[in-house]
Amino acid sequence: MNRLSKFFPTASLSVYLVAMAILATVPLLIFVVFLLSELERNEYDALRREAALDAQTISVNFERKLEDMATTLRLLSGAAELRSGDLAAFHARTATSLGGGSLYVLLVTADGTQKLNTRVPFGTPLGKMSNIADLHSAIAAKRVLVSGIFYGGTAKQWVFNLTMPLSEDLSGVGDAIVLTQNAGDLASMTTTEGLPNGWSAALLDGEGKVIVSSGPDNIPSARPFPEQMLRLMTGANASAVLGDGEARTMLGYAKVDDWPWRVVVWGPVTAAQSTIVSTWRQLILGSVVLLGISLCIVLIAANQLRRSIRQIARMAERIGHGEIVSPEITKVKEANQVSIALSNASFDRAQAEERVHFILQELVHRTKNILSLVQAMMRQLARSTDDIDEFQKAVSGRLAGLAQSIEALAKQQWGGIPVSSVIKLQLGTVTGDSQRITLRGPDFLANANAVQNLGLVLHELATNSVKYGALSVPDGHILVEWERFVDEEQQVALRMRWSESGGPPVKKPSRRGFGTTVIERHAAAAFGGKVTIDFDEKGLLWSLVAPFSAFESIRDHGEHPVS
Repeated sequence: MNRLSKFFPTASLSVYLVAMAILATVPLLIFVVFLLSELERNEYDALRREAALDAQTISVNFERKLEDMATTLRLLSGAAELRSGDLAAFHARTATSLGGGSLYVLLVTADGTQKLNTRVPFGTPLGKMSNIADLHSAIAAKRVLVSGIFYGGTAKQWVFNLTMPLSEDLSGVGDAIVLTQNAGDLASMTTTEGLPNGWSAALLDGEGKVIVSSGPDNIPSARPFPEQMLRLMTGANASAVLGDGEARTMLGYAKVDDWPWRVVVWGPVTAAQSTIVSTWRQLILGSVVLLGISLCIVLIAANQLRRSIRQIARMAERIGHGEIVSPEITKVKEANQVSIALSNASFDRAQAEERVHFILQELVHRTKNILSLVQAMMRQLARSTDDIDEFQKAVSGRLAGLAQSIEALAKQQWGGIPVSSVIKLQLGTVTGDSQRITLRGPDFLANANAVQNLGLVLHELATNSVKYGALSVPDGHILVEWERFVDEEQQVALRMRWSESGGPPVKKPSRRGFGTTVIERHAAAAFGGKVTIDFDEKGLLWSLVAPFSAFESIRDHGEHPVS
């Protein structure tokens, strides 16, 4: 990259943007010209291939249609009603199976006499079928044959038949079963949606008559297809061109496999080619115009960019000198974003310095409080025991709970912790099992003092429960609940309860130890409230009522129920 940089001169932003516009547009123009010449040379051959492929695609649909009809005939010939000679039941079952569609069934004898026709109710007098010649051909060939298009005497419209001879064991009921369909119902299968604009499609029978057609050159059913086009259709699947110059007509054709029908698509060559060629020619003209417009826009944009960059550069210099700067508004959104980011950075830098100073002061203050609390705790524990191991274990457990509270506060920058999290943290430290502990009450942020002091109280309650209370047996359970209320002095207060159940019978302690002092005297003094302890035989009940302000963090603005 450094070696290439010497080939680029030192120039203004405008020069480089203009050069980029030219370098991006000129190769495109050259490539478009090349594509146009190749397109004009290859479009004709591609159109012939696509015409044959379109015809083959439509023919596959008709092949499936005829195969489905042939399968239907085979299933009908094996019907139990037909074999038993119950033609009324066969008529009813067949009419029901075919539903209200466009397919109808005829049962005929060799001379064309109709024994039933599902177009009309059973028992309606019927004459001979209209297309007897195809019936004779199918009986002679002993296989399923499709007819050409003809006018149905019963249907009173153009139809075609699919005829299947019946086996000799069914000669008593008829000689052939015929599936007939209205030709117009096949119109949707000759759709021209995938063909070039102005093109048409048609389905031809074995005699070259149109069965159904669609498109601008729509040919009515039963009308012969143009002879000059039929002569060009020499292969099974190919394409051909009729005429010269602008009047050329291209057709693609394909045989419906195993059947005498053919599909043909046709239309003017110019209609298929003019859109693409015209589009590319307009693209060349548009590219030239675009190049001129781009150069003008690039020069204007370069001027705006240059001005915006200079404004931001001046902001950066002021920030480097330690100033708090306001955003510089420019005409470029991205530049405005950079400007706002630089302004925010200058404010954040000043706030970060103030925050660091505040945190250092808060850390000193909190450290003093923690050391005083630890000192008092150790003195109290020392009075209650003479055993070094027991003293060490008691101190270690309580320091672990205190450390958990301090770590959680530090993560929140001493800004407060949800009271439910404080309870879960302390109980988890002692019990390690939350399945037998239920919390209930509106969640709120507890301040740093509340976190530490409530943590000590909960630690003592949990420790006592594990040793002597509900958590000392498998079936024990603890409920911790709290609520806000307005006391007699119209002050907002908090009531917190610790209830144990399912444990061994409770006995009132014979002496007051460190744990009792913490959950009673320390709790009342720390929160300026009143503590009640009930050594109920069914389970310990501990309650604290204190001003809500002793718990609430100034960052909390709402309640969040805890289930």
